[in-house]
Amino acid sequence: MFEIVDTESLVPANHLLRKIDAAVDFGKIYDMVEPLYCADNGRPSVDPVVLFKMVLIQHLYGLTSLRRTAEEVSLNVAYRWFLGYRLQEETPHFSTISYNFRHRFTTETVDRIFSWILMEMVEAGYVAPGVVFVDGTHIKANANLKKTVKEEVLIEAKRYAKELMDEVNADWEAHGKKPFSDDENDEDNENNDEPPASPKKKRNNTSRKKLKKRKKEAKKTKTVVKSTADPDCGLFVKGDHKKQLAYEAHTACDVHGVVLAVEVTPGNIHDSVAFDDVYDQVVEQFPDVHAFVADSAYKTPHICKKVFGDDRVLSTAYKRPMTMKGGHEWWKYVYDEFYDCVICPEYQVLNYSTTNRDGYREYKSDPKICVNCPTRHLCTKSKDCVKTVTRHIWKDYEELADDARYTPIYQRMYKARKETIERVFVDAKEQHGLRYTRYTGLAQVTNWVKLKFAAMNLKKYAKWVWRDRYPDRFSCIISLVFPFFRTNPSFVLDAELGFVDTLSPPHAGEGQFLFL
Repeated sequence: MFEIVDTESLVPANHLLRKIDAAVDFGKIYDMVEPLYCADNGRPSVDPVVLFKMVLIQHLYGLTSLRRTAEEVSLNVAYRWFLGYRLQEETPHFSTISYNFRHRFTTETVDRIFSWILMEMVEAGYVAPGVVFVDGTHIKANANLKKTVKEEVLIEAKRYAKELMDEVNADWEAHGKKPFSDDENDEDNENNDEPPASPKKKRNNTSRKKLKKRKKEAKKTKTVVKSTADPDCGLFVKGDHKKQLAYEAHTACDVHGVVLAVEVTPGNIHDSVAFDDVYDQVVEQFPDVHAFVADSAYKTPHICKKVFGDDRVLSTAYKRPMTMKGGHEWWKYVYDEFYDCVICPEYQVLNYSTTNRDGYREYKSDPKICVNCPTRHLCTKSKDCVKTVTRHIWKDYEELADDARYTPIYQRMYKARKETIERVFVDAKEQHGLRYTRYTGLAQVTNWVKLKFAAMNLKKYAKWVWRDRYPDRFSCIISLVFPFFRTNPSFVLDAELGFVDTLSPPHAGEGQFLFL
């Protein structure tokens, strides 16, 4: 018995894959991968569009592996229709997909795919990069915590080390002191304000020199836990979370939940360290960014200076100062900008002493006064009866972040994190399989994460395009009769008024609306 079956009629009209197929032109992939194929040699290959569509199906529906994706494609009629395969036609083997994504398609190819989908959304007016939300989420690595080794690694220099040292030297010169020497052996400049003494007769200080050398070498290295199965991942330890080997995806999105940039690092890299890469990616593509919204982990002197120095605003949360437990509150030590000193709770003056290499100005008390202080036990436990208060040379930028925290509009922005960046992470883990990865190596995991976020962006884009082309009749009536039913706030950036409320939903060509 024979039956003629039309796959076109078996796929529902409002199926997600139909919306995606109608939203974008997959023919552009040929131009991206053309340099990776040979035009006049070798046997015919599987269509690269088919390969990318199969990986797209994997990430759209949260399939755990390429093997299972290949099985689902051979059984699912909608998947076959999306790939252009008939019911009796053999679909590509999973090893073909795996080989191409491991050996043919490079990181640059994946970046171009991610950027292509993002630019499609920008051109259609669905991206509102005026306010960018930044955060990181950990991804469990494909490694066993019991199979690890401890290894000594070099401590990488901070990206802003030269900028910081230049400002530290300028601060030293402003206080009439000699700048730091470029020679690493010159460590005593911080606490030595007097000119060097006349040379004396050399003594045998071999042991002292060895101890000093070992101390310096210890400062340049640190001990880390590395997996024998995946050396690129890192040990993730945070709060009440269970220790695990993981990667971390540092992500930036707009108010619609569209992922704008992502940087994948080992799990032991702090959020503030990876911020520079995410920030540079976002600003390069969207120079008109007005504000960055992030949690308190990003409230560091360098990040505040970087954001506010570029005439942007950092909206962040309160960060508890690291003070002595049971001692005086931090706000009782008042900084006097005019006299460049600190006034303690007992109304005594702490004068400027030095500026260390980390960029902190040190203000120290007079031990002759502190020795008889009635609240010294609440101030310091120093045997020398000296209280030291530090203030970073970029502290003024941190105070700008504190000012923004008290502004109503930036308070509303920060509260919107749960509806934007945190929702992106929840959707990625619950619906698209971002909770753990089966890949090993930073390069492979990075490609895997970017393809997953590209699929999520494409899913949003296809739904929004479909909604604008074929609006739902019931939704149109409700939005016209009861516009106040919308519970989520939204903002629009205005040059004169700043951010004001708007009831307009995000549609094509209205990318300036920051819909929350």
